[in-house]
Amino acid sequence: MKRVEHSRTMISLSATVFLLVVLALPFQASYANQTATQKFVDKLVKTYAFDEKWLSEYLAQAETKTSILEAMSRPAEKVLEWKDYRKIFLTDNRIRLGKAFLKKYKKSFDKAEKEIGVPREIIAAIIGVETRYGKNKGNYRVLDALSTLAFAYPPRSQFFTSELEHFFLLVREQGFDPLAVKGSYAGAMGYGQFIPSSYRYYAIDFDGDGVVDILDNPVDAIGSVANYFRKHKWKKGAPIAEKATVAGKHYEKLLHTQLKPQYKVADLSKNGVRVNGKLDAEEPIRLMKLVGTAGDEFWVGLHNFYVITRYNHSEMYAMAVYQLAKQLH
Repeated sequence: MKRVEHSRTMISLSATVFLLVVLALPFQASYANQTATQKFVDKLVKTYAFDEKWLSEYLAQAETKTSILEAMSRPAEKVLEWKDYRKIFLTDNRIRLGKAFLKKYKKSFDKAEKEIGVPREIIAAIIGVETRYGKNKGNYRVLDALSTLAFAYPPRSQFFTSELEHFFLLVREQGFDPLAVKGSYAGAMGYGQFIPSSYRYYAIDFDGDGVVDILDNPVDAIGSVANYFRKHKWKKGAPIAEKATVAGKHYEKLLHTQLKPQYKVADLSKNGVRVNGKLDAEEPIRLMKLVGTAGDEFWVGLHNFYVITRYNHSEMYAMAVYQLAKQLH
């Protein structure tokens, strides 16, 4: 939201070893007396004029969750092949729910397309992949999730400490009860699973009621997901991805781990890659190889595909969103 920056980065060997050690140790229920927590409190008091007692009392109620640390070590994008990952999201039920969601909030999707320029199917697919259209928004207290990852998970401590900071700012801005906000194991919230920084930067009041509510208001969530893509430079009407075929082995040099397109369409034919659709020769592209049910699948991702990965830094995530959107069209 990130959702985060909404990323699921690969756990390093050292991080995995750390996790095994941590899970073997007894956990404290409170962070109030820990040095890192006190430094955090001191910063928010000094920088944002928070009340020290108020902050400390809430942090003292934050609970360390071993299940959160375990979940961080096995995100689906890292442990599944595309053929299995796809089955999670491209289901008849999710497609049926998505079409019903599009119909129910047609006016809001019309407005998002007209005013923001993001296709309704992409917006709906994001919400569908993230929460099954609001049916699974997460059961962890966000305070617990962010505190666990900020103070008990060194590999991502800096990132989640920042998100915890944004969470308390969000709580103050929106008037939330810090103990009542629920979300994912990574502290993502609402229909579109925005992490606190994304909530503060990209969420919008889309129904004009004066409240920015992506937790319980699907209309605000629709507008906010669209706004997230707008802010990450979605190109209205531009293609997202195209199926490709390969010949020989030269294509392999076009495969790389960076999500941002590094080559151009003109480079494809030179290296034995044919694209099913017609694309501009100067269009930046990224060649992908995914393990499908019938073997390797080759795809070319374009700028808008890269924009989807800004929501979650995974090519499989973006492909699931793209393919679900196609089914919702």
